[in-house]
Amino acid sequence: MRSDRRRDDAGMATAELVACLPVLLLLLAVALGAVAVGAQRVRVQDAAREAARAAARGDDATAHRMVAADAPGAALDLATTGGDVTASVRVDVRPVSWLPGVTVSAAAVAALEPGTDDAAPP
Repeated sequence: MRSDRRRDDAGMATAELVACLPVLLLLLAVALGAVAVGAQRVRVQDAAREAARAAARGDDATAHRMVAADAPGAALDLATTGGDVTASVRVDVRPVSWLPGVTVSAAAVAALEPGTDDAAPP
């Protein structure tokens, strides 16, 4: 009786693996997508920080170039309020073509440098 049971269960492990393989591949794709979004988040934050520093010196063109170099495809918005400049950077990330995209954004603030056109008088 025992040998009959072993013969009947011979391909069960393979069948279970085949049934679970699509789920495992989906989990792998989601995990890789999360890593890609996290890496892009770091790039966007760095780009916002560098853009805010450049804009604080009065060099908006360099700020746009830095964002284009640090986070390709990202959009930069610069705003000056009082004695500060705020750089907001956002980019749409689509790590896997069949998964939904995610918008990653970051902002950084820097004090305007003395001598720039937008700097408030002391």
